[in-house]
Amino acid sequence: MLVIPAMAATQDAADPSADEPERVRPLFDEGKLLATGGVSQVEGAGGGGLATWAVIGGYGTADGIGITAHETFVGLRSFNLNSAGVAVGLYDRVELSYAHQSFDTRATGAALGLGKGFTFDENVVGAKLRLFGQLVYDQSWLPQTAIGLQYKSNDRGDILKAVGAKDTDGVDFYAAATKLLLSESVLVSGTLRMTKANQFGILGFGSAKDDSYQPEFEGSAAYLISKRFAIGADYRTKPNNLGFAEQNAYDLFAAYFLDKHASLTLAYVDLGSIATRKDQDGVYASLQLGF
Repeated sequence: MLVIPAMAATQDAADPSADEPERVRPLFDEGKLLATGGVSQVEGAGGGGLATWAVIGGYGTADGIGITAHETFVGLRSFNLNSAGVAVGLYDRVELSYAHQSFDTRATGAALGLGKGFTFDENVVGAKLRLFGQLVYDQSWLPQTAIGLQYKSNDRGDILKAVGAKDTDGVDFYAAATKLLLSESVLVSGTLRMTKANQFGILGFGSAKDDSYQPEFEGSAAYLISKRFAIGADYRTKPNNLGFAEQNAYDLFAAYFLDKHASLTLAYVDLGSIATRKDQDGVYASLQLGF
């Protein structure tokens, strides 16, 4: 009867790991390289300032999750745009996002017959799925590729119908491919978006004359000057459903990543013509926090 415990004690002494507790992986593992989650795009998804990328936001790997929150201000010649939101990256495979946008017409609202400071509010709910490719660890020709959608809803139905919009809500569908050339410290990304949105949905969706989906392009290029500092540009095309001579948008940005919990992006942005007001350029500033 005493032989069995003696054998067990001998076995435990021979195996020093027998008393070690099993290592538990942290849920928020922050295993990605700094800056490789991108920043919060103006509609809440992980990407650049204007363009959506194939990255899953946050720093969670395939074994964890990541959460980011952003506050973005865009100050133009005649208008202001504020965007605040949150995104959750699940196991480097799925991203869920939400953003609330407020478009302030400032003094231009009175000239347009809406009233000074008239504001359009829009909610954007997004989902993104990484299909294949891995931004950092796959350094072959294959880019990281994802598909996604964004449901957008605007609160100014009567005004939007008066300016010719067909609907106050709509869904954008997109496919994105993003490639990091690690040895060159260069990132390039391209996205095809199917959309009916007028000015990203701020002025509704479609029109009585054209309520069809339009293919639009989003592109980005960035250069990592250091592991914390990146510069680059975004370019995005837009449909012209309302006949306001809506023009394409672009930005020139600089992003500083303090650590994996905070980043700041500053940019010059040009959104073209908005509601008959031309040359709508100005400053873009965005703070992102995460864990």
